[in-house]
Amino acid sequence: MAGKQQAKGFPSLDNVTNIILVASGKGGVGKSTVAVNLASALRLSGHKVGLLDADIYGPSIPTMLNLHNEVHSSDGKHIEPNEIRGMKVMSMGFLIPPEKAMIWRGPMLHSAVTQFLRDVHWGTLDYLVVDLPPGTGDVQLTFAQALSVTGAVIVSTPQEVALADVIRARAMFDSVKIPVLGLIENMAYFVCDGCEKKHYIFAREGARKAAERFGMPFLAELPLEISVRQGGDMGMPIVESEPESPVSTTFMAAAQEIITRAAAATAEREALLAAEAERAAGHRSLPIVN
Repeated sequence: MAGKQQAKGFPSLDNVTNIILVASGKGGVGKSTVAVNLASALRLSGHKVGLLDADIYGPSIPTMLNLHNEVHSSDGKHIEPNEIRGMKVMSMGFLIPPEKAMIWRGPMLHSAVTQFLRDVHWGTLDYLVVDLPPGTGDVQLTFAQALSVTGAVIVSTPQEVALADVIRARAMFDSVKIPVLGLIENMAYFVCDGCEKKHYIFAREGARKAAERFGMPFLAELPLEISVRQGGDMGMPIVESEPESPVSTTFMAAAQEIITRAAAATAEREALLAAEAERAAGHRSLPIVN
């Protein structure tokens, strides 16, 4: 199983086939909203899915799923994640009261993320979707160094200030050899009531152009949609509350594209590993010349 290559000392991930990171170069672009809806879309597509809220300072997944139960351990060793509608979920928000400020330095962040990977009983999953904190800091590097990640999805808005951060996020994933499965442009436009006209509030197709420029697949263009915000506030992702809506259709299509690209990335990684093993075996079998 591909997931066996991803554990690197984390047995709880032995039966996780794909690890998908959802990232953004800056905050405020709707990354967590995208992560929740993509995870839900993957589940609705018939897959076993887990969602890890790795934003230690600002966990928002509990609110977006209306899931606030404290987690517990059934064996004294492993944390049992919360589960909602068949999806396993873990967040710092299940461990720390929402009114308590998280004032932690880098080593403490590393320790918390390591515990999420080592001690949470994820079980058998087709996809573990990880909602990373914004930026390119300690948490992102912990995931990159500790795991063989299947791939990353970068979320951005169209304006130039956000796209500059896309470039940094892409550079980070390139440096740690994590394939970028694609770019999603959020808040791309707004359709007003009555006129049905698209209004490009934050500039137009900036993320799409950035994807073309840097050779990243462009996965989706998501509108600035009131129902998406309402779904996040009420704890019901729009792909589940309004599955026939245009934005839900877009999320589902993006999820299918991620499935295809994740499979291709896994096949490419396994081919490289096989080639490296073959080269290593060849070097070991060379005759010794006196």
